Amino acid sequence: MSAEIKSRRHSVRTIAERKGKDPIVVLTAYTAPMARLLDPHVDCLMVGDSLGMVVYGMDSTLGVTLEMMIAHGKAVAGASQSALVVVDMPFGSYQESPQQAFHSAARILAETGAQAVKLEGGAIMAPTIAFLVERGVPVMGHVGLMPQSVNGLGGFRAQGRTQAEETRILADAVAVADAGAFSLVVEGTFEAVARQVTERVAIPTIGIGASPACDGQVLVTEDMLGLSGGTLPKFVKRFADLNVAVEAAVKSYATDVRARTFPGPEQCYGWGKTS
Repeated sequence: MSAEIKSRRHSVRTIAERKGKDPIVVLTAYTAPMARLLDPHVDCLMVGDSLGMVVYGMDSTLGVTLEMMIAHGKAVAGASQSALVVVDMPFGSYQESPQQAFHSAARILAETGAQAVKLEGGAIMAPTIAFLVERGVPVMGHVGLMPQSVNGLGGFRAQGRTQAEETRILADAVAVADAGAFSLVVEGTFEAVARQVTERVAIPTIGIGASPACDGQVLVTEDMLGLSGGTLPKFVKRFADLNVAVEAAVKSYATDVRARTFPGPEQCYGWGKTS
């Protein structure tokens, strides 16, 4: 769908109806300027707790707070017009009980203007997902590699390597779908397993390090634009290398300032006039 004919914001219903149809385009956004740039070209903007690493330089997502997610979610929802905005529920904001999850999700939706929340976890979180959905909170699920469980998983390693992992991931996906989630992120999962998940559940799957058979794909925007430092995951494709452009611009600026060629007459008020 082109930007010219988008007349209103995607809803959880319009995303859910894309199962098995045109692929769903998803990217992360954490700020208003980036949200404005991405919005005409994507179906969904995900305010991921990955902002802990991308924006704040954390080693994992575990230090992200509910207040941080609300602040960034508000910026993205306010700057976008057509994309569905989904905000991650951070670690510790929903695992204690369905009631805690509802309190956190209600704050996110009310204070940000986002349309849905995302939470990690399979069968164990199914009752919580059902509790939220029954109370009017749209939920995007997340199975496979779950960054909030990185300590328990023994690091960021692809899932679905063994028959036991495959069985667990499939059971988790079915449980999340049956609980009422409108879509499902499948992360860091062996391709054949992600393909099976997509075939098995009736809701759209959004792959990240999963399979082209998924109903949609998501990447961290800074990764695909070449703005992230360090070694990138195997599943990331760089569609640009903006690090080079940014560094060149900053170098040029520093050179002009040191040479006193910036600011020039065109950047000054009343240049040449005397008081």
